[in-house]
Amino acid sequence: MAKGAPHSLPRFRRTHLYAMLALGMAAISFSAIFIRWSDAPVSVVGMYRLILTVAIMLPFLYKYGHEFRALTTRDSWLLAGSGVALALHFLLWMGSLRFTTVASSTVLLTLEPVLVMIGSVWLFRERTSPWTVAGMAVAITGAVLIGWGDFRLSGQALYGDLLSLLGTLAVVVHMLLGQALRSRVSSFVYNITVFTAAAAAFAVYNVMAGHAFTGYSTREWLLFALMALVPTIFGHMLFNWLLKYVGATTVSMAVLGEPVGATLLAWALLGESVGPLQAGAGALLILGVWIFLRVSGAGSAPSKQAV
Repeated sequence: MAKGAPHSLPRFRRTHLYAMLALGMAAISFSAIFIRWSDAPVSVVGMYRLILTVAIMLPFLYKYGHEFRALTTRDSWLLAGSGVALALHFLLWMGSLRFTTVASSTVLLTLEPVLVMIGSVWLFRERTSPWTVAGMAVAITGAVLIGWGDFRLSGQALYGDLLSLLGTLAVVVHMLLGQALRSRVSSFVYNITVFTAAAAAFAVYNVMAGHAFTGYSTREWLLFALMALVPTIFGHMLFNWLLKYVGATTVSMAVLGEPVGATLLAWALLGESVGPLQAGAGALLILGVWIFLRVSGAGSAPSKQAV
């Protein structure tokens, strides 16, 4: 295997790669719904989402002691950085759902593969083309129109869109660090370390913000558990596992389906509607991302040697 090349998926798993991406997409589509149903502070939801995920993983920790001891100081810091970036993504994006619609917030997340590709060009020296730049321009135009449409509705919605965009930048950092680390760190070690670091970051934030750690209803604890099980384990954890075999951009392609899934769920479960400008801008954004990925060879993993 050439230096920096992705690990090959076993035949069975390669055949079912897109099925796993679809499963992850469906799982993360429920995240916005659970957040909207919860009355707890978003930082508390994020903290318990991660704590419960780590608790589910703990019984298997004994198998990986030798891998933890083999981690270099550099990789430990990179894992911690990936966890903090993930916590920042959750905090910003989950917070955006309190100000803007599910459709606007999740459609802005489709900029993730564009930004991941830009980061890969910068960090991993991947080649690009004028068509990828054109696709990016179309996608960004769609994002601007989404924000413009919400600004005409209310400044609060525009603020929610800004939070979602900043949350997208944070998850791009998380994905690029994961792409580099997963070439030499197992899925379990990566996930439990990153989730623990993210949960710790949330705990510090909640202490500083004065949010209560206890006193939540049974309904809230059920939502915390659903957040851990559905979008985290069957979503983010699955995506992190796939980073060993395919590039971060390919994994990021799954977010293209999230706005569709989340918007349909919001329409069915929350009674939200989507205006013509939002629908058209969302379609334009997704078209731009599709062009970007179609001409950029997103199906192959980039080198992982730069970080």
